[in-house]
Amino acid sequence: MLKRVQDDNTNMSTIHLKIITPQKITLEADVLSVTVPSAEGEITILPHHINLFSLLYEGIIKIKPEKYLAIGGGYVETDGDEVNILVSRAYGQDKIDAKATERAIEEAKQILEKTKNESERQKAILTLRRSLIDMKLIKRRKRQSP
Repeated sequence: MLKRVQDDNTNMSTIHLKIITPQKITLEADVLSVTVPSAEGEITILPHHINLFSLLYEGIIKIKPEKYLAIGGGYVETDGDEVNILVSRAYGQDKIDAKATERAIEEAKQILEKTKNESERQKAILTLRRSLIDMKLIKRRKRQSP
């Protein structure tokens, strides 16, 4: 006779995650997995992952259990037991002001339409890119709300 095995979170393997910015350790926790935007595409790191060192792009990381963070560019490194993410910035959904983000997007678009100054254009492109990532993160929060 076969015994039915219960799915119990306490028996699930975890990996130790540490997200580090120049200012502080943003997050340190044992997690089930982390998905990051790498230079080669999205990478999901699970417990016992092979050794990895990769460049990260700005984007959104997904941490299980369900948590999302916006990150700046940086690096990810893992040995299968620990994941270290070193990035220029990292913040959660609760740190984003939707109205301010929408204003930043509009202002950046206006600058791109009007200015010929290359320095101003580059700043506007950076602001637009970061603001669009923030809006993606806000939309994830809305989908998760009951």
